[in-house]
Amino acid sequence: MPTLLALCRYAADTCMTRILSRYCIAHKGARFLHGASINNRPGNRAAIEVGARSVVAGQLQVFPDGGRISIGECCFIGPSTRIWSGDSIEIGDRVQIAHGVNILDSNSHSLSAQERHQHFIEMLERRNHALGNVSKKRIVIEDDAWIGFNAIIMKGVTIGKGAIVAAGAIVTKDVPPFTIVVGSVAQPIRNSLP
Repeated sequence: MPTLLALCRYAADTCMTRILSRYCIAHKGARFLHGASINNRPGNRAAIEVGARSVVAGQLQVFPDGGRISIGECCFIGPSTRIWSGDSIEIGDRVQIAHGVNILDSNSHSLSAQERHQHFIEMLERRNHALGNVSKKRIVIEDDAWIGFNAIIMKGVTIGKGAIVAAGAIVTKDVPPFTIVVGSVAQPIRNSLP
């Protein structure tokens, strides 16, 4: 027999699913759990699509000047995971994404300190969150991939079918199918702009 707490959670998740389904295309059986959010800045429902029987507990965000998120069938997007698109993020079927994962198909900010400051001022004054002159590249996560907690998937990456990204890994290069990748190493690559 279900407990009162279980019934309350089910009711909250049902309510969340009804509300968030207004801001995306959610196929039959797709669910949004408590804590899920959608920021569909262009206001185009087709910019975010969630496949049948997929469960979203994280944040899906499409920037105002473009972007698309496509999640396949039977996927799980964990709590506190952020999937932010200024270009295109394609997630295949049966992909499992743990909690605290960040998937970003753009730099989100200019490399120029002056342009970053100007963007900040524009956001404050006009609530404009357009990316503008920012590098963007499509991300593809193929069927049956598993992304461990607190991993970061950077722009331009393809994660192959059945691949596993270990917890805390930072992925900046393609991952071949059925490969396990681990680790994160920060290293200087060049100077930033003033």
